[in-house]
Amino acid sequence: MKNSKKKKVLLVFVTVILIAAVSVGGYAIYGNYQMGKISGLTFEEALNYTLKDNDKAVITVGIIQNGQSSFTVYGKDGTELPSEEHIYEIGSLTKTFTAALVEEGIEEGKISLDDTVDMYLDLPDGNNYPTIRQLLTHTSGYKAYYFESPMIGNFFSRRNDFCGISDNTIINKLSKLSIDDSTYPFRYSNFGFAVLGLILESVYGEEYTTLVNCFVKDELRLENTQISDENGDIGNYWDWLEGDAYLSAGGLTSNITDMLAYAQFQLSNNGLFAACHESLATINASTESYLKMGIRMDEIGMSWIIDDENGIIWHNGGTDNYNCYLGFDPETGTVAVILSNLPPNYRIPATVLGVKLMNELYK
Repeated sequence: MKNSKKKKVLLVFVTVILIAAVSVGGYAIYGNYQMGKISGLTFEEALNYTLKDNDKAVITVGIIQNGQSSFTVYGKDGTELPSEEHIYEIGSLTKTFTAALVEEGIEEGKISLDDTVDMYLDLPDGNNYPTIRQLLTHTSGYKAYYFESPMIGNFFSRRNDFCGISDNTIINKLSKLSIDDSTYPFRYSNFGFAVLGLILESVYGEEYTTLVNCFVKDELRLENTQISDENGDIGNYWDWLEGDAYLSAGGLTSNITDMLAYAQFQLSNNGLFAACHESLATINASTESYLKMGIRMDEIGMSWIIDDENGIIWHNGGTDNYNCYLGFDPETGTVAVILSNLPPNYRIPATVLGVKLMNELYK
């Protein structure tokens, strides 16, 4: 009986992994196919195609141009909706806030870019650990994430994959990982930003949720940006548990007014954000399909991607039911923000829409 139960558990585990692998591969194939069709579309055409026949879609588009901010809300078939400020998950745009907190720690003398992780966390001796710089630039050698047992339950209950993965789980995984001294290529790592969240907690003696919520409310005065409490007008928000370690990689929600204000901070000469935009590594991570869409990943600062050819600094984000883009040109003061309540793999993603809009704003 015991062996039979073990076989059943193993079968379930393998099935989950296979389904996840097929899903990821399917998204990539679907994405490449769509990219081949849409490279010639204008922003308006791409937006209308994405919204075609979808009653539930709500995409908010914000711009800053010539010093003026504005936004428009679009629904089914590209119809303009009332100018309501909807609450969206902003996914990995959260990483830019985490990076700003790290930079603040650097300015306060609490953190150093070239310190290794074990200088802040209680980890075993004898392993090799990456630096803060490597975590910020996704060049640590760490994977995007590591499988943990809560992911099985999350899969079957259709919860956020990262829900219930605690600080201790991340520490335990770190304790078993040892990277060599090689220079690693760019590999996007949610795990790396979960580690940065732990480091911030260690340095300041507060949970990440408290740190980032105070930062956005007290320092940035963004009244509608916070770690998700699953409340908002659109719905289908990710489930999180208090203290989840991956919150620092993708746990914030926001609205268009706050995102445009946040973009304005990026355009200002504020030393905190200016430091985050300075290149820390050359990554040359633009794939062929990205280049077809005009998406360039030439260098990286503190999480911010730098497009050298077009002078754009940008980041995007995606969860199961939302995706977004924020890009800006510090020379011209031009900004494009796309907030969408559609999955990242649905038709044309916010990143492609955002790049198209940025290109058109230049004209």
